[in-house]
Amino acid sequence: MKNKIIFFGNGPLSEYVLEVLERRYEIIFHARTKEDLEEVKRLKREFPEAHGVLASFGVMVPESVLEIFEPEGILNVHPSLLPLYRGASPIESAILAGDKDFSVSVMKLVQAMDAGPIYYQATLLDLPICKDEIYRALAKTGAEWIAENLSNLPEPTLQDDSKATFCGKFDKSMSTLTPETDTAEQTFRKIVAFQGFPKPKYEFYGQKCIVLEAHIAKSGEVAPLSITCADGRIVAIDRLQPEGRKAMDSKSFLNGYAK
Repeated sequence: MKNKIIFFGNGPLSEYVLEVLERRYEIIFHARTKEDLEEVKRLKREFPEAHGVLASFGVMVPESVLEIFEPEGILNVHPSLLPLYRGASPIESAILAGDKDFSVSVMKLVQAMDAGPIYYQATLLDLPICKDEIYRALAKTGAEWIAENLSNLPEPTLQDDSKATFCGKFDKSMSTLTPETDTAEQTFRKIVAFQGFPKPKYEFYGQKCIVLEAHIAKSGEVAPLSITCADGRIVAIDRLQPEGRKAMDSKSFLNGYAK
């Protein structure tokens, strides 16, 4: 008989964590909202042996829920090398900061944001600067460790709060690209980090567009649709979505708008 898990989560990180866990465990409930927490309490009373795992839940879990999972606690998969990048946007903030290596921590959930003791940490080197691939790789690493160790967890290690850094939520005011002051690397990383939300935007031929895919042009590369940045380098646009229109590649955009 499979061990049982009550899972908390929303978004891509949680989806990728769940993909791994459901191969080894029975997921008896997936909490997505604050209202789901009452069902969590009921199920934990019915199945006291059930473990709790959380990934990108986006809801503050109250003490009344945390305490029923003691002494093991709810395991939280957080995509950073805690205590660095505590908060709502660790992967995106690391991309914007110019990081080349990305980390994941499995910690015990506590009331303070991302401040619980650490069960496990790993750093993946030289990941491609692609948000979905980073999410998938970190989620898989954290979830596989949980799958192997959930029945026999080590003693967690306290974080050094004096070394904590924090990252907040993004907002729509950040979406417009500013290549006149940013380098090509900074512009490219904004395009990657802002996918999904707040959506990176730029105006081409008088048409405001969401930039969906881009790359930094190599020396001598001819890029039909591009952005020239503050360092003189070029970000080539591969796919984009004009406001109110369907997504398209740059060639289709130029055929329709560059007149």
